[in-house]
Amino acid sequence: MNAALWLGGSVFFTFAVAPAFFSGEIKLLESQGGLHPFYVGAIAQIVLERYFYLFYVCGAVAVVHQLAEWVYLGRALHRVTVSVLAGLILIGGLGGLWLQPKLKHLYFIRNGMTAQYARPAAPIPETERAQAAKSFRLWHGVSSSINLLGLAGLLFYFWRVTHPSDNLRVLGATKFRS
Repeated sequence: MNAALWLGGSVFFTFAVAPAFFSGEIKLLESQGGLHPFYVGAIAQIVLERYFYLFYVCGAVAVVHQLAEWVYLGRALHRVTVSVLAGLILIGGLGGLWLQPKLKHLYFIRNGMTAQYARPAAPIPETERAQAAKSFRLWHGVSSSINLLGLAGLLFYFWRVTHPSDNLRVLGATKFRS
């Protein structure tokens, strides 16, 4: 159930929630003066932060689940499954603890704001704002690529936990005597 929630939440975020911030409807709201473009990005940063909370919680539950199956059911820890799970946790930590704060900082500088409380900063030179915008685009692309890699890993992890190789047998068929 954890793997399904993790995969489903990630797919929903990647293909439904995140694109909504760049949709035609949002651009229409911006052009009609109903929504300032800065707020769309600021809200997207908040939602992205919550997405990584999902990643942390589901990753922790997955680790506990793997360890519980090993301890209580005697199921072997498969190197591939554990490696993919470790990679997913690394991707979540990298994205949420390093990349997302970096993107948030660059986004606020690009828009002439300080990250704390979204207050206007002392005038930020236009060259610095342009450099921040360029860096933001680059790191946003890196973030999107890492997210797609994480989705591929989640899909594989989901498949592994829903199709166990030993069919949840505690003892193999050769352990019984006739």
